[in-house]
Amino acid sequence: MTKRYLGNIITQNPTAPAGPFENSAASGVWSLAEAFAYSKAGLWPIPGNVAQLGFFASELVGSSNFINKINIATTGNATDVGDLTVARRLGGGGSSSTRGIFAGGYAGSTDTRPNTIDYITMASAGNASDFGDLTEGLTYIGGGVSTETRALFAQGTNDGSNAGTNQIQYVTIATTGNASDFGDRTFSGVGPMGVSSTTRGVFGGGNSLSIGISNIIDYVTIASTGNAIDFGDITVARQSGGGASSSTRGIFAGGFSSGGDVIEYITIATTGNATDFGDLTVSRYACGGVSSKIRAVFGNGTNALYNGMDYVTIATTGNAATFGELSSGNAFGSLHSCSTAHGGLA
Repeated sequence: MTKRYLGNIITQNPTAPAGPFENSAASGVWSLAEAFAYSKAGLWPIPGNVAQLGFFASELVGSSNFINKINIATTGNATDVGDLTVARRLGGGGSSSTRGIFAGGYAGSTDTRPNTIDYITMASAGNASDFGDLTEGLTYIGGGVSTETRALFAQGTNDGSNAGTNQIQYVTIATTGNASDFGDRTFSGVGPMGVSSTTRGVFGGGNSLSIGISNIIDYVTIASTGNAIDFGDITVARQSGGGASSSTRGIFAGGFSSGGDVIEYITIATTGNATDFGDLTVSRYACGGVSSKIRAVFGNGTNALYNGMDYVTIATTGNAATFGELSSGNAFGSLHSCSTAHGGLA
């Protein structure tokens, strides 16, 4: 052990902080000069400043599963940090600033739709742990919207058809346990996109046997329960794209339709139709979206089992730029996604 101070009182090196976030490790005893130097470099932990981490979780087709982590504020390739408890894809994600939730999905060649809900502690990541169960096993469950307290998941199918359900379910993120019924979307189907503010969750698009691929947007108040209310329409009807948001603006990107590279936005506190934002670098179906309050990142998708990620600055408009790559090029349907600093968090 290195002796950092005289008198043999402190003999072990502290852990150097990796960034100005409250969950950056900086254990040990520091001199004022050392703390000041790290502060000047923008690395000293700041209480209340949550690291802008994003997580994508999915199955590798015919193989295993993964949970990947990115730093949303930078660009670069994702890091593999662990596995889901059950390998699956095409599920929903939500999060508080500390805990990420992954719900439902399709379990590969076994053709099963487990009702599993997993969680991770995002600061430490690692393998997921069991949280509880959905009311039934659902794939193409989407519309993951969340605040610091609750995560909501909308629709999905238990038999692979687009008949799906209109059900919205919710969990209390800080506890563990089974999901409860919240209310209903305005139609039955699969594959909605979800964005959230600190009060409102908004679901866009989906696919239904009765109406086909949908352009419907509807919304709920997350802290309450009840049925969704009409919000407006997206510009291109589609299902299973990515949703991401700041506290004011929601972004819908990609999805299965003729507009799989389309990005559009809404102002969450109002109602009305979506507005064109720009284009992704490639068309993405069954992609995931994560965000800070500044930047949205969309990753994965079934375009040649593409493992790339794109990003946009939420407050502006324009085409997406390349962010980096997920850890595998044969990941399919990374709809399980969550982050520590999205628009649903104060």
